[in-house]
Amino acid sequence: MGIFDAFGKKDEKPKADFSNVQSGSSTTSAAPPATDFGSTTGTTGTTGSEQSYTVVAGDSLSKIAKRFYGDANKWPRIHEANREQISNPDLIHPGQKLRIPGA
Repeated sequence: MGIFDAFGKKDEKPKADFSNVQSGSSTTSAAPPATDFGSTTGTTGTTGSEQSYTVVAGDSLSKIAKRFYGDANKWPRIHEANREQISNPDLIHPGQKLRIPGA
């Protein structure tokens, strides 16, 4: 052993062994809260039918379009159908009842 071999070395702790860790969810965390997607009325799944949707907090026209049409870029259809109550498509409010034109 040389003069500098022990210089600056501290007691080394063993490293943690994570070799047996498996992926998955934690069993100690609480279940995630249920998501409120607003309420819908009307006939679903029928081409040409009109539905209504009640806006909830966090909604946007693109989120609503994604839900009903599967494509967020179809939000202008919803805006056009509700022009009398939506002057700015970036501003919709919880509780608004929107008409959703059929697919």
